Order: sequence, then structure tokens, then C-alpha cells
Amino acid sequence: MDVITMETITVDAMVHAPVEKVWQYYTEPAHITQWAFADTSWHAPHAENDLRVGGKFVTRMEAKDGSAGFDFEGIYDDVVPHEKIAYSFGDRKATVLFSKEGSDTKVTINFDPETENPIEMQRAGWQAILENFKTYVEKSSALV
Repeated sequence: MDVITMETITVDAMVHAPVEKVWQYYTEPAHITQWAFADTSWHAPHAENDLRVGGKFVTRMEAKDGSAGFDFEGIYDDVVPHEKIAYSFGDRKATVLFSKEGSDTKVTINFDPETENPIEMQRAGWQAILENFKTYVEKSSALV
């Protein structure tokens, strides 16, 4: 059987906040539960994050009506504070890059696609979650 290789999917967003705040909001469970869903009909009622190489993360994502839910979880392969997070989830990998651009931060996520859904659907879902993250960070007045 031939192995099908799919190219990595990339999504990104320019967040109008300093990298320290962006990093904090991306990695702390109290913040993750506020943005880690693609649609307003979903939510993230629970998150855990052991942010170190070999550490595990898990975010529970559920439909608000209780019709569906799953745990998004993985193990960290590389962590460079304020710059990079790389992780494995199942047989897939993802990398999140944080790039200072003046007083803003560009967040770029590269991830291996799964084989059950079309590439564009996966890109749109991850982009929607990243847009939720951007909106949450920019609307928050909390200081780092």
C-alpha cells in the first residue's frame, strides 16, 4: 500500500498585542478555555497544559448543546518561550511560531492534515480557532 503524503497546512494571524501577552494567552489554561473553538456553538470547558518538552496538553472541545465533543491533546516536542511551540498529536505534528513585528505578534501554525476531512475544511477550522484567539487577546484588557 502506498503512503499518501500530504503537505503541511499553514494558518496565521497578526495579533495586535506584544509577544509576551500573546504567549501567555496561548499557553495558560484559563485563557485557552476562552478561545479554543472554531464556532460560537462550541466551547472549551476544560484545558490543562504542562508546557515543557515531554509535557502533555489537553483541551476539551464540546458543542454547547452536548451533541458532540472531543479532547484535543498532545505531547510537546519543543518549547522556546515567546518564539516556538512544537507538538505531536497522534501521528501528526504541529508547530506554532510567535514572531514579534513591532508592537504586534504574528502567530503562524503549521500542522499535518488528517485524512478524513478535506484540506480546505481543516484549514478553515484551524483559521477560525486562530481568529477567535486573536479576537480574545485584542479585546482583553488584562495585563501580562
